[in-house]
Amino acid sequence: MTDRNEPDLPPFASTFDEDLLLGVGLDVPLDTSNDPERIQKIAAEFEYGFTALAQVPRGVSIFGSARTPPNDPDYVLARAVAAELGRVGYSIITGGGPGIMEAANRGARDAGAVSIGLNIELPHEQKPNDYQDIQLMFRHFFARKVMFVRYSQAFVVMPGGFGTMDELFEALTLAQTGKIKHFPVALVGRHYWGGLVDWLREKMLENANVDAADLQRLHVCETPEEVRELIGAEGAMLRALTVW
Repeated sequence: MTDRNEPDLPPFASTFDEDLLLGVGLDVPLDTSNDPERIQKIAAEFEYGFTALAQVPRGVSIFGSARTPPNDPDYVLARAVAAELGRVGYSIITGGGPGIMEAANRGARDAGAVSIGLNIELPHEQKPNDYQDIQLMFRHFFARKVMFVRYSQAFVVMPGGFGTMDELFEALTLAQTGKIKHFPVALVGRHYWGGLVDWLREKMLENANVDAADLQRLHVCETPEEVRELIGAEGAMLRALTVW
């Protein structure tokens, strides 16, 4: 997604996302003069992703922290989860960076499955990991996030930070509002996710901000086998509905 002829970013913006979203001050009017060009670049980015991923078979997106080192148990578990899914025919999609993303791409490679990384342009460059068969680079978070959902049948969420939470709750919101259906979300590791699930029940549900059915979309798993069984069961349901 590099255009050598495009103008440099303004000095106050270090990425195209930042250039699009960054406010310059309450008393400075928003500059919209470049919006037609921005729209063209955004459309081109969607075309880029759609074209590259059109033939991806049975994708599962795996999310988690970029900061998890290879000797961490969560890294080891993410690698095992990806390998387990890869062995039964799923393609593995990650954000393409280090940590849990690397572990999942590595697990896909272990199993001989298609390993995909949807990398993102960041102010401090994110180094792509070495275990990707298909490596894409996106400028805009929202375009990249569409690819995660469009080409996945399920999300697997490992321990992570703000970005992981963003991806988790976006999936839940899309399911709650009917934009995606039969889309399992596996939270891997009760040691990490148990407190959040308890809070959702004790605060959100008790205050009627969500329904019980909304929380039933979340599944806490401990082992790669549990993740595979969850996604396989939901996948069978989806395939049956597609046939009928």
